[in-house]
Amino acid sequence: MQLPDEAISYDYRNLLAPAIEDWTPAAEMHQQHFLSPGKLRDLTQRVLQVRSQVATERELRQVPLEMQPLDSGFIDLPQNLLDQSRKSPDASTLGQVMRIAQRMRESVDRFVILGIGGSYMGTRALFDALRSTYHNELPAKDRSGTPRIYFEGNNADSDSLHELFEMLSITCVDPDKRDERWGVTVISKSGGTLETAVAYRAIRREMAEYYGLHSPMTKKLIAPITGATGKLRNLCKADGFAEEDVLTIPDDVGGRFSIFTPVGLLPAAVMGLDVRALLLGAAAMTKRFLEERFETNPVLQYATVNYLMNTQYQKPIRVMSIWSKKLEALGLWYDQLLAESLGKQGQGPTPITAVQTRDLHSRGQQHQEGARDKVINNLVVKAVSQPPIMVGMADRNEDDLNQYNRKGLPDVMQAALQGTSKAYADVSRPTADIVMPTISEHTMGQLMQMLMLATVVEGRLMGVNPYGQPGVEMYKKNMQALLKTSAAQ
Repeated sequence: MQLPDEAISYDYRNLLAPAIEDWTPAAEMHQQHFLSPGKLRDLTQRVLQVRSQVATERELRQVPLEMQPLDSGFIDLPQNLLDQSRKSPDASTLGQVMRIAQRMRESVDRFVILGIGGSYMGTRALFDALRSTYHNELPAKDRSGTPRIYFEGNNADSDSLHELFEMLSITCVDPDKRDERWGVTVISKSGGTLETAVAYRAIRREMAEYYGLHSPMTKKLIAPITGATGKLRNLCKADGFAEEDVLTIPDDVGGRFSIFTPVGLLPAAVMGLDVRALLLGAAAMTKRFLEERFETNPVLQYATVNYLMNTQYQKPIRVMSIWSKKLEALGLWYDQLLAESLGKQGQGPTPITAVQTRDLHSRGQQHQEGARDKVINNLVVKAVSQPPIMVGMADRNEDDLNQYNRKGLPDVMQAALQGTSKAYADVSRPTADIVMPTISEHTMGQLMQMLMLATVVEGRLMGVNPYGQPGVEMYKKNMQALLKTSAAQ
């Protein structure tokens, strides 16, 4: 069960325009750039209708052509996986994930994740948020036996992949020693994404050279994750992988919505994360989305407020202002989710991730005094995970910090957040807050499901299909055509 103090909330009160008592230039600016409560009320009924539409879409078995693709399977997936696991622990998807993850943790000290876009970014967000920033530099005993984690296959950068191979060749000499073994998961629903496919072919060569061309160990140290059909599935069959060692991405879940499929669950389990807590958080958010009224529903609130700011207040740039370094990759995951889902038919907000207080010293100037084309959503974490570092007293006070000796870095962060929000409000720059109680598997599950659901709702409000990515497919087709032409010359 989700306790009230574990629940994520969306506080948009600072973004609402106050009632005008006396006209002033500042009051006029507020009316122009802050959200009218009346407009919010007027849209609420339509938003509730959209929720019903999204809920109904989950149950469609035959999808009309005009609605394709309809990758809505992610909505019920977290609860379905938990239910399936309770009924058939060993035979369930979660049981399969946990079995392969345990084998990897027991077998290798380095684990490479090959994937791009939705096959990479959500996992990276979980790793950065929930593991130590210095995870790979810690001794094995301080990593609780979990492998070091590396990400590749997310670019066509030859030097980057070469450096990974170079590191592996230097640190891994004897394949009979667990501390010098490495494994890999390759993630591609179609198997046709060129960047990941090329990286996987190169990885397979490296593994054959290190473990032996026909070593039975190789198949145990590769965990493919792919669709029910496609090039990667065919390659796995040709290589002789056992069916139970290839994890399947559901047909009705698109790449950027796939964090709660094996795409995210297997790497999370290899990292030693509590994947059940992750799924419980996501399932709890789905339940809130489907059942709670607008006034307490962060999915509907976030979608509605940001839709209005984009379409009615000419603020097409959406800044995710993150007040924790640990969540920067989460912001980049959301950038992809929003851009690829809603950037269609000449529409869609432009996402930007900023990490505070770092970026107050760069983008802060533009947000304070630049073009009024932005709405800022602060992502705020209420409680730190570790004991706070205090300013403390010092014999030398030339830095004039002794006056803050009873304050800690969380106090500095809170003062910066409040000071920045006030500075923006004073010059009619709207902000709202996504509030996380703390960073945990449960809250990350909530947050990622909330943002995925809100993106679908906003897409339906806009009249665009939030699923599919026809623009991305065009670059892939052009790239492959050019490669084929050059190869024939």
